[in-house]
Amino acid sequence: MAEQTLSPLKRSIVGVQFMFVAFGSTVLVPLLVGFDPAIALLAAGLGTLLFHLVTGGKVPIYLGSSFAFIAPIIKATELYGLPGMFCGLVAVGVVYMLMSLLVKLFGIGLIKRLFPPVVIGPVIILIGLSLAGTGVDMASKNWILALISLAVAVVCSIWGKGMVKLIPVFFGALAGYLAAVLFYRSTMDFSAVASAPWFQLPHLSKLSFSWQAILFMAPVAIAPIIEHVGDMYAISEIAGKDFVKDPGLHRTMLGDGLACSLAAFLGGAPVTTYSEVTGAVALTKVTDPSCMRIAAISAIVISVIGKVGAAIQTIPTAVLGGIMLLLFGSIAAVGINNMVKAKIDMNKSRNLVIVSIILTIGIGGAVISFGKFSLAGIGLASIVGVVLNLILPDKKSAESES
Repeated sequence: MAEQTLSPLKRSIVGVQFMFVAFGSTVLVPLLVGFDPAIALLAAGLGTLLFHLVTGGKVPIYLGSSFAFIAPIIKATELYGLPGMFCGLVAVGVVYMLMSLLVKLFGIGLIKRLFPPVVIGPVIILIGLSLAGTGVDMASKNWILALISLAVAVVCSIWGKGMVKLIPVFFGALAGYLAAVLFYRSTMDFSAVASAPWFQLPHLSKLSFSWQAILFMAPVAIAPIIEHVGDMYAISEIAGKDFVKDPGLHRTMLGDGLACSLAAFLGGAPVTTYSEVTGAVALTKVTDPSCMRIAAISAIVISVIGKVGAAIQTIPTAVLGGIMLLLFGSIAAVGINNMVKAKIDMNKSRNLVIVSIILTIGIGGAVISFGKFSLAGIGLASIVGVVLNLILPDKKSAESES
């Protein structure tokens, strides 16, 4: 296989390349929610190494900041403050761990029963659309920069070849940033870059216990968990090995969950298996897991270079807004595609009811409070969707069982 013929130098080069494939998306998430991008890089690196430790270093997977949590993070921070929100993010990792235990005890069939496409599809749509207004507001700061970023990302996504096609978000942000430097330099402040030290440990955030934040954030883990399952099947097919059996889906899910909780303790966004890197693995045919560990170490090294972190934070708001116009619409489209591929029949009253209620609750911002606890937004919509799927009769399933 490819990994048996690579020299240590070539493995190092490929590993660094994999890190840069994930770099743009990894730092974009903290920028959108107001975190330090250096923490995101540190969390991605340490989380990936932890994942490989738990899974015996068998799976060529890299973990990076998850886009699925951007909207919940922003809302939970408004409601419960930053320390409370991080507590909720720790709970996300715990949900992964609980699902890992259930998979170990009952097999993957239980996951499919609890979270079918009729539930996951609209939840992913919600994740994508929930910040559409924020994206437009950010883009409106400078529509020229926003449209440049958007246009380059679209061109790379549709007509790009090789690595370019894999990371359109990175190239879109880079194009918008260069345009800002060339034409709007007077509006940009580089003093922080000049004063930043070359070596600087990321500032770790504190968390405080909050039941409300836990109840708000934990259900949002449902969609990324399903994405994790899909990524494991995808990387298994690319590598020609069944990672769902060895090391086992329960162990990969446990590794992902522990990495999520670690990221929250550090003060970063939850991490997830990165499809961009999986795509790069398919493109390069390099399936050696050690390359992912090299990518992780590279991310950790970059996270302590102070000037890099300071430079990342000079990216104009409008550039990020332009990327969001594509990004969040794309996430919503993934949810629609999930339902289409599963051939969800929207003429069936049961499916129509489940999808409609999930979308209405999520978009409408419904809140259920009991005492000091409350559930709202995507988390509430996810739980309602799971419950409806379990209690509403499915005539087709009933007929097949009889």
